[in-house]
Amino acid sequence: MSLTASTPARPRHPRLRTRSAAAAVLAAALCLSLAACGAGKKAPAGSGTDANGAKKLVFGFSQVGSESGWRAANTKSIQDAAKTAGFELKFSDAQQKQENQIAAIRTFIQQKVDVIGFSPVVVTGWDTVLKEAKAAGIPVILTDRAIDTQDTSLYKTFIGSDFVKEGTAAGQWLLDAEKSGTGTVNIAELEGTTGSAPAIDRKKGFEGLVLKDPRFKLVADQTGDFTRAKGKEVMTAFLKAHKNINVLFAHNDDMAMGAIQAIEEAGLKPGKDIRIVSIDGVKDAFQAMVDGKIEVVVECNPLIGPQVMDLVRKLKDKAEVPARVESKEGVFTKDKAAAELPNRQY
Repeated sequence: MSLTASTPARPRHPRLRTRSAAAAVLAAALCLSLAACGAGKKAPAGSGTDANGAKKLVFGFSQVGSESGWRAANTKSIQDAAKTAGFELKFSDAQQKQENQIAAIRTFIQQKVDVIGFSPVVVTGWDTVLKEAKAAGIPVILTDRAIDTQDTSLYKTFIGSDFVKEGTAAGQWLLDAEKSGTGTVNIAELEGTTGSAPAIDRKKGFEGLVLKDPRFKLVADQTGDFTRAKGKEVMTAFLKAHKNINVLFAHNDDMAMGAIQAIEEAGLKPGKDIRIVSIDGVKDAFQAMVDGKIEVVVECNPLIGPQVMDLVRKLKDKAEVPARVESKEGVFTKDKAAAELPNRQY
């Protein structure tokens, strides 16, 4: 019989047994903890899946540009709403060039996004690329700006403002303000980007109402491209060419703010020597109303992101959506500006 077989096993020290048991309990607890953390861990950004591991809805959006404070607020609303909805947003800034926007839409088609949205730079020239999206089975949403096409099946819905109505509201304020006047009212008009829906429709709404009255004369009109710098440049030229401008109608607030700089540099007082009517509703314009430099602002609401995401989800689910969704807006005169200014989110 061997020595090994006949030698009784040495009992383990009690302290060692206690440590081993404690280590086993700790290891088990750690495993459970890691499993629990792993179960609740969100998918990393850009992974294409949500917290539950399901494929995210992918929304391709082409923004017209970043020409104004209004546009910046609109972009942020879209981005924030997509994040809140849990969508993967593929975002492209067209820098106000149609060719950039068409290229972005084609990229979205190649990437096989679920829904495409875009705010068109101009109204025409979209049929070819939208037919490509339709052939790929990708629904399209127009935001903020409409397009001119004979084939309305190329997009599912349009959400945004009624630009003609905005121009008409601006014109109605001017008619009411000059109701008791008898002399000629000379008007200068700072237009938006040439060929864009808001420029075309705001001009149509305003002039279609105001110029029916023979007292009102349009003495100068030119595009300011919706930017503050261009608005100042064009208004400076207006003032050099015309010494008797009574009213400025600006298609957006940024151009109006640029025009105010030009008016003041010319030694005139905006709001007194030249009354200003504008469209959008950004904070700077409300402050200018408080300061007496702008008479009235017709609101154009940029915060449509949540409404857009609701339409995106419905289209992905193949649910019916209305062909036209209009955003809610108001008209603010300078006597209402101080009370409304704290409520401006853009």
